[in-house]
Amino acid sequence: KFRDLVRKADAIDARYVATGHYARVIDGVLHRGVDHSKDQSYFLWGIDRDVLSRMLLPVGAQTKAQTRAVAHRLGLEVVAEKIESQDICFVPDGDHTKIIRSRLGANTPALSDGPFVLSDGSEVGRHSGYARFTIGQRRGVPGGFREPMFVIAIRPDDRAVVIGPREALLGRGLIAREVNWLVSDASRLVSNVGDGPRVLVQVRHRAPAVGATLIRVDGDEIELALDESVAAITPGQSVVLYDAERVLGGGIIESASGSRAALPVLAA
Repeated sequence: KFRDLVRKADAIDARYVATGHYARVIDGVLHRGVDHSKDQSYFLWGIDRDVLSRMLLPVGAQTKAQTRAVAHRLGLEVVAEKIESQDICFVPDGDHTKIIRSRLGANTPALSDGPFVLSDGSEVGRHSGYARFTIGQRRGVPGGFREPMFVIAIRPDDRAVVIGPREALLGRGLIAREVNWLVSDASRLVSNVGDGPRVLVQVRHRAPAVGATLIRVDGDEIELALDESVAAITPGQSVVLYDAERVLGGGIIESASGSRAALPVLAA
């Protein structure tokens, strides 16, 4: 959508485009927003580098309180007093299944009955659609075990939702594809991969960044070894690489390693 926005700017002979994302562009490089609790740089890793040089992100250099104060000063009371929402902008009521049903139909396999299974394949319950679950989720998972159980994998082919203890969620590495580099010195990282370049890695919005080593680069695919175990590294989600505040790039998680182990599960 940013590329489309720039095309629109070109059509009206505008040099820059501005958005309300909490992030910063400094000398053409994407950085975290000053207010880390509102930072949205995680979502912007897929932007083309040449688009960044034309982006203005004015609220990224302020805290949310400062932004509200500016709105008050300008007489924009509706904006200044607007209640914050954590929902996805196109799912304002938080009902994700409604969106899926409207796009794929009521009979889509994603919202059809399927089994809850343990990592050994044994069935322990039924669910009403794997699209209602995500890796790391606890709500809606069967009980009756000696420890809390979480979603550790989703298998669309047989509509199975795999559950296990928290330890089965932990991973120490990942492979990502469709990697997009946002910095001019990315070639240095790639060429020095044998020396184990150090980066900070974030696998979810609001998740803390952890140290990692870039151990393999193969075209648009990378492999990372994490300094510590991270819960719920989820295929299909984004992983973003940072150098302190600077966004180096990101990609789509293909798989996690050192996780989803076939751990013993004890019944209550």
